Order: sequence, then structure tokens, then C-alpha cells
Amino acid sequence: MRDFVPFCQRLDAIPDLVRTKMNKKLNSNSSASELPACQRPADFKHHHRGKSSERLLNKDMILKALNVLPGQTILDAGCGNGYMAKEFSKALEGKGKVYALDPDEEAIKTLKRETKGTNIEPIVADITKPTPIKDSSIDLIYMSTVFHGLSKDQIPGFRKEAKRILKPEARLAIVEMQKEATPFGPPLDIRYSPQELKQTINLTAKATVDIGPYFYLQIFENAV
Repeated sequence: MRDFVPFCQRLDAIPDLVRTKMNKKLNSNSSASELPACQRPADFKHHHRGKSSERLLNKDMILKALNVLPGQTILDAGCGNGYMAKEFSKALEGKGKVYALDPDEEAIKTLKRETKGTNIEPIVADITKPTPIKDSSIDLIYMSTVFHGLSKDQIPGFRKEAKRILKPEARLAIVEMQKEATPFGPPLDIRYSPQELKQTINLTAKATVDIGPYFYLQIFENAV
């Protein structure tokens, strides 16, 4: 059983009337827990399957905010189809490494085939548990629309593993949806506002960047 699945939904083919009804249900606070993220039951998990959120995010704004440099080692945690891992690989200009990590074996199998011979190393693993990545080896952990799907019990594991693999002064970048009514997305009660995210992550909060309609990027630093 998968521990988390990156956020993805397909709305392209849904008629407007049906979409409107779905959005009301999705954005309602009457979901199973009816509690804010910090008060959810420990075993509560939110799962979402389908297409990547690639078309919804401004990749150029993300890359600019992260200032990826050749020679860095980057982890795309919950990489899905690997679209951002591929963008990071390009930004590294052949100098450096990208780990693309996801618990979805089929997604990783496909990504391995697509990225053979590149500096991308796809790995079947869960960032909320120990991974094969070495201690203090990562310059940037990128996590896109995944964090809100973690259960309360998974968050300590994520914090521990992120802290273990990040270099001193390295960064964690988390993309999430704004905690407000939107035309699609997970229930409001499991989303994190930037302030709630800052209170949950055990790293030093840095910039908060809008990266397109409905989404923000929160950057943290592993300060020493």
C-alpha cells in the first residue's frame, strides 16, 4: 500500500456543471476529519491519483526562485512522472545529480526508462521513512503538492529524514495549494497555509513565493 501519492487531478473532460458540484464538495470543510491539519487524526491520510500537476504550475518561476546551480545534488521527493526532476537535470547542465523519489513502482519504472543515461537516478522510496540517500548529501529537497497528503504520524518521519540528508544550509522547497477556495484541489481542512507550514517544518523559514494561480512555494533552510 502506498504511503503517499503526489497531488494530481484531471478536470479537462469534466462538464462545467459537474465540475462546479465537485468543487463545492472538494472545498467544503465537511470532509471526514472536519478538523484543521494540525488536529487531524494521526492515521488520517489524503490520497489523490491521476495526472500530474505539471500543467498547473509555473516551472520558470519555480526554477528562478530555487536558483538551481550546476554541481548541486537535488532530490525531487514524490516526483510522480518526474517532470520537475527533468527540469532540474537541465538546470544542472550535466554537472550534478538529481534523485527522483516516489513510492509508485510503475512511475519509477517508466522514469528509469525515460531518463536512462542522464544524471537522474529514480528511486522507489518514501521520504517519510529512511531512504538510501547518504547523510548530508542533498543541496535541495523539492516536494510538490505532496505534504498535505501526509498523515500526522508520517510528519515526524519526514522531518527526521529531511534533516538527515540535507547538507548544512541546504534548502527544502515545498509547493502547496493556497488554503482558500479554489476551482479544484484537496479539501481545505487538510491544506496548509504558509504560516501553518512554517509551524510544522523544523527548519528555518525563508521566502514564500507565488508560483501561479492557487499555488505557493515555501522555502526552508537547514540552518547551522
